Amino acid sequence: MKKTSASLLAILLVVLTLNTSAQKTPAGKVWTAAKANAWYAQHTWMSGADFIPSSAINQLEMWQADTFDPATIDRELGYAQGIGFNTMRVFLYSLAWKQDKAGFKKRVDQYLTIANKHGIKTMFVFFDDCWNADAKTGKQPAPKTGIHNSGWLQDPGNRLNNTGETAMLQAYVTDVLTTFKHDKRILLWDLYNEPGNSNKKEASLNLLTKVFAWARAVNPDQPLSVGLWDWSFEKLNAYQALNSDVITYHDYTDEASHLKTIQLLKSHGRPMICTEYMARTRGSKFANIMPLLKKENVGALNWGFVMGKTNTIYAWDNPMPDGSEPKEWFHDIFRKDGTPYKAEEVELIKKLNGK
Repeated sequence: MKKTSASLLAILLVVLTLNTSAQKTPAGKVWTAAKANAWYAQHTWMSGADFIPSSAINQLEMWQADTFDPATIDRELGYAQGIGFNTMRVFLYSLAWKQDKAGFKKRVDQYLTIANKHGIKTMFVFFDDCWNADAKTGKQPAPKTGIHNSGWLQDPGNRLNNTGETAMLQAYVTDVLTTFKHDKRILLWDLYNEPGNSNKKEASLNLLTKVFAWARAVNPDQPLSVGLWDWSFEKLNAYQALNSDVITYHDYTDEASHLKTIQLLKSHGRPMICTEYMARTRGSKFANIMPLLKKENVGALNWGFVMGKTNTIYAWDNPMPDGSEPKEWFHDIFRKDGTPYKAEEVELIKKLNGK
């Protein structure tokens, strides 16, 4: 018998948990699989990227009034439209809402207007456990030379499980969802990016359960999801899978490994969207993964779009202190002027998108 890897066993555990525990899910809360599949069938194949304008180092710089940059957003979403992308995943930020609630929502609406002009639906993300934990509003730091995502922010970061923050976080999620719950420009609400990352592990389960409850209380027209990403996080994975209307996930592995992930996650019987892939130096490339995702009818959103202040042309684990351009970019598709990093990649993307 072929030995099954630990990661695949972990995925299988999530599937078995879903199948044996479905009766525990409160009726009327999570969409039925039939409803989710009907929703998915109404859309063309979803392709796109995780998007932040090249002029922003993090979510606060994207959304604060002084640095919100609609001109760059418009130009760069034009690049996306030009290669047939129809979906972008975009991170919000709770402190940007807290400092200027009405202005924040106005800027979110402005972003959606720009994206809609370019034929792009938006998947918004509320919380995030990745990278820097101590966010401060106001002027954001300059990028650290040659370091991947040196200024990206966790949300709520160090405020996680601070009971004094819970009411604010609930108000933030509830206000944004209530304002945009019927907005057809929004594809899906991704409630929490990579819960448990930054060694938080099950400490994130408390906020994860709360954000699902807050979102279900609003009951938006759009589906809810939290992406699976670390197959060893059994409790988190089971909760995410049981409470997501649509199965979203991250996979930065090569074609053979990624296909196994797809095959096992299909056991949920729900639509699937890969909301992060494409790390060239790890074997996850447009040439081998994007055709696979289209063949399997799985939505395809890669990390990174235009090289900029996030420094995601550099790999997670390979900083370049001199700031020179790496021989092979880790993420990203375009230079700031719209020139493709690799013309053949852009041609493939356009072909797969029917452009």
